[in-house]
Amino acid sequence: MAGGDLSEYRRKRVAGRTPEPVPDVDDALPRGGDDTFVIQEHHASRLHWDVRLERGGVLVSWAVPKGLPAEPGTIRLAVRTEDHPLEYASFSGVIPKGEYGAGEMFIWDRGRYETVKWSDREVDVVLHGSRVEGEFVFFRGDSSGGSSSGGDSSGGGSSGGKDWMVRRRHEAVRPGWAPLPEFVAPMLATAAVELPGPGSRFAFEFKWDGVRAVARVEGGRVQLTSRAGNDVTGTYPELQGLGAQLGVTQVLLDGEIVALSGGRPSFAALQERMHASAAQARRLVGRVPVTFLVFDVLHLDGSSTVELPYSRRRELLEGLGLRGAHWLTPRAFPGQGAAVLAASREQGLEGVVAKRLDSRYVPGRRSPHWVKVTGVLTQEVVVGGWRPGEGKRKGLVGSLLLGLPEGGGLVFAGSVGTGFGQAELERLTARLRELEVEGSPFVSEVPRDRARGARWVRPVLVGEVAHRQWTADGRMRFPTWRGLRPDRSPGEVRRGGG
Repeated sequence: MAGGDLSEYRRKRVAGRTPEPVPDVDDALPRGGDDTFVIQEHHASRLHWDVRLERGGVLVSWAVPKGLPAEPGTIRLAVRTEDHPLEYASFSGVIPKGEYGAGEMFIWDRGRYETVKWSDREVDVVLHGSRVEGEFVFFRGDSSGGSSSGGDSSGGGSSGGKDWMVRRRHEAVRPGWAPLPEFVAPMLATAAVELPGPGSRFAFEFKWDGVRAVARVEGGRVQLTSRAGNDVTGTYPELQGLGAQLGVTQVLLDGEIVALSGGRPSFAALQERMHASAAQARRLVGRVPVTFLVFDVLHLDGSSTVELPYSRRRELLEGLGLRGAHWLTPRAFPGQGAAVLAASREQGLEGVVAKRLDSRYVPGRRSPHWVKVTGVLTQEVVVGGWRPGEGKRKGLVGSLLLGLPEGGGLVFAGSVGTGFGQAELERLTARLRELEVEGSPFVSEVPRDRARGARWVRPVLVGEVAHRQWTADGRMRFPTWRGLRPDRSPGEVRRGGG
């Protein structure tokens, strides 16, 4: 494969309508040493990185959607694009809307390269840049890309098709590089009635009324996973911009997705987004937008951070500078528990979480090193039945019968009949009718006044309620329904968990 043809490049661009260099047809191609490369980060309709190698007087180019791989085991798509003029090696700027490749482009790295092999099916080069160092093999999609021998081919080939791939040969970016995990289960806080005292080594954060999510960011793409391990990426499309901001940074972030109402997080408002399909979510972005509040980092550029103390993880997180239209890193306040709790109550927020400055991150477990204090108690519950309503609720849910898994069975924990919106009542009723069974799923006795007229269901739906206290017999007093929790499974529900 050899470069040297700029006809396709010129066909796609009009001089004067784009700031890109557009050489005249009669211009002779310059001759370099076939050893210069440039990588440009291109914020077009989809973020990608353009890798360009000087060859035969032009820049032979590939668009790599997720950037060059950091470890040998990763193979990434590299779309072969048209040859570019050598002047493009110094181009940075904004290609106007409506023009080919519209969007911002800037130089991400540049340097020299050595040729190991150059053929119509395989290009093996060693890059020496300020950010990239290593050997990379670009190969046709139907090729193994495994060959490292063979001579240089300077025949008059073109791109040879667009289905190319790229992989790193031999070594990772640095010794000890660890690939980015698919998911790390979030660490949980332990409920308490009061915060640690002023002499303790804790940082204090506001507790947000939303849903927990772990964001895996790689190659400018964001994958969102719920606390239960479910992929919810399509539910929150506005958070993809976080990937564009982070670029090639590989990171696993822990945080809370919230929907704001009146300037404060509203779990009721979030319900509409939590149950939306991907198509519905795209339509709801303008009316019910969400914000991802990021408060921890679990893996960063080839290194796990879970064994680091909270104080160090916080430094790494703040160093990322995460702030955008739909994401930010809220402040933490070391040693200021009383002030943060007072501000939380004044602003009508859910509460405060205290985190020991020297504590490691314990995936998937509740830890005494994270302590939460809330204005009201919240409890995840399993729906075991429902009673039809009357009056305006005729034919719909009047109340739900709730339980908690204990000792291998579902123990009755109370009922709730307030806190429902009309749309939610209709949605709930339809789902519960589909789950109806003959007998009660509870292993404990349900009071007669609650069991009268009840319709029992298969205990698979998890919801959340707010309540004031527990009674002596283990039931919730004055519960209010907050909504279904599709991010949770019945097996994960525990008394005191929320």
